[in-house]
Amino acid sequence: MPSKSSARLAALTVAAVCSAASAVALTSPAHADSVRIHDVQGTTRISPYAGQKVADVPGIVTGTRTYGSSRGFWMQDPTPDDDPATSEGVFVFTSSTPKVAVGDSVTVSGTVSEYVPGGTSSGNQSVTEITKPTVATVSTGNAVPAPTVIDAGSVPDEYTPAGDSAANGSINGLPLEPSTYALDYYESLEGMNVQVADARVVTATDPYSELWVTVKPHENRTRRGGALYGSYDSQNTGRLQIQTLGPTSGFPVANVGDTLTGTTTGPLDYNQYGGYTLAASELGTLKSAGLQRETTRKQARGELAVATYNVENLDPSDTTFAAHAAAIVNNLQSPDIVSLEEIQDNDGATDDGVVDASATVNKLIDAIVAAGGPKYDWRSIDPVNDQDGGEPGGNIRQVFLFNPERVSFTDRAGGDSTTAVGVTKVRGKAQLTASPGRVEPANDAWKSSRKPLAGEFVFRGRTVFVIANHLNSKGGDQGLTAQYQPPTRSSETQRHAQATLVNAFVKSILDVQKNADVIALGDMNDFDFSGTAQILEGDGELWSAIKSLPKSERYTYDYQGNQQVLDQILVSPSIRRGCDLDYDSVHINSEFHDQISDHDPQVLRFRP
Repeated sequence: MPSKSSARLAALTVAAVCSAASAVALTSPAHADSVRIHDVQGTTRISPYAGQKVADVPGIVTGTRTYGSSRGFWMQDPTPDDDPATSEGVFVFTSSTPKVAVGDSVTVSGTVSEYVPGGTSSGNQSVTEITKPTVATVSTGNAVPAPTVIDAGSVPDEYTPAGDSAANGSINGLPLEPSTYALDYYESLEGMNVQVADARVVTATDPYSELWVTVKPHENRTRRGGALYGSYDSQNTGRLQIQTLGPTSGFPVANVGDTLTGTTTGPLDYNQYGGYTLAASELGTLKSAGLQRETTRKQARGELAVATYNVENLDPSDTTFAAHAAAIVNNLQSPDIVSLEEIQDNDGATDDGVVDASATVNKLIDAIVAAGGPKYDWRSIDPVNDQDGGEPGGNIRQVFLFNPERVSFTDRAGGDSTTAVGVTKVRGKAQLTASPGRVEPANDAWKSSRKPLAGEFVFRGRTVFVIANHLNSKGGDQGLTAQYQPPTRSSETQRHAQATLVNAFVKSILDVQKNADVIALGDMNDFDFSGTAQILEGDGELWSAIKSLPKSERYTYDYQGNQQVLDQILVSPSIRRGCDLDYDSVHINSEFHDQISDHDPQVLRFRP
């Protein structure tokens, strides 16, 4: 994701220039002297006039975009045809601030273009536009065409057709079936004036003044008001992104479960950060659901509490240390062991060769003490500079925090950034060759990615092996609204290889000691139903403990209106079968607009 709001804002909507790299080149019919908008849009995702000039296309202006790199206006034909597959609206890209106003009756001459937000390599669908326009105003002050109401009854339950195998899985050339598929329905409204009413927020307002609502209030609803992404076939058809065509200063600041009451109205756009988007000229009124951050229970004296928490590129310059500390102490109830992901080095994203993170970690430990928590000790291994991915120069890594009053760490020399940790048998028990150590750090599976950190802990005389992970991110995967269906998840290849290594390492411990207590946890960057999770679990070497929760609680992340699992704690058979396992996904971040991380932490409690 872009690190600067300005970069994101510039790309939020249809991009500015229809370049050769991102415009769809098609063989089109001859130039038409006079066509209507529904002729331009056609009955597939690609205009039959793509690449051709059209003249005097009539319409009423329904919205103007006067900011960013994609300035222009939407217009709609007030005299629609009788084909539900053909949209009656279209975006006119002017590049500069448009000189028309809502309600103007205009005719537009220009070139029809299919622009792919994010470029063709993104796999995104294209947006039909009229570019290089000549605009003539016929009259002003006209009534805007009534908005099409998008609601639970209008959006089909089936998400998308399968892509055309003869077109590499693309749905672009398939005839639209708006009464059968949700993506076809939204495409049939591309550029038109649409409206949602009393819509529940399913992803909180982000720093770019956008949020997600659902028009299907009962679709995979979670207990706290979101929409669960529980399988690759549960895309949640009622999701819709909301932006504004007005000042962002007045944009609703919403949490999950809140409602945009009344009507939200505007043209239906498509962008690279979520697909179909209602660009609102009229926003509903925010009604708060009063969502509160969760607090887990305190572990009992005989329970070991182990947590994972992605603290999102934490470095000493951040202002979130006190908030993270309060979360660990109060919301997580000071777990005995905490696996931290995304701890950056002492100077953050400055790319100067520094890899030491002691200042970052100790600042967090001091903040925890100030918040009333224990004086944690810590262990980690510095990565090789710029070899573990993440923000350039940041050198993110996993770190073990542990409360020495409750648990001890078994230090065993030999672990470094490039040496693989192994497993030996000592007096009939498994033992790591180094503690802390890294799992197969030289393997190509970890190229430009974080290497797992393994360590031995002792709680009440019982050894517990903990492996902290931060697997390859999902960056580069095609989105759910891609033109290729099903979308390609290219990042899985590396993540599956990583999961295979983690499972093999766990198996090497269990081969030596069948009843060993082993925990593999962290930001797995994949779902509980994914192939990655299946590989991690293997033939029973591990089990993802989030599956012990009711389905409405199984999420750690909220992305584009879908609550989903990215963070997991997996346990060996001895822990799972102990009948005392207690797991909690503590929802303190993902559902809130003022989050200090985009991940929710997880806590596992059990009696070794």
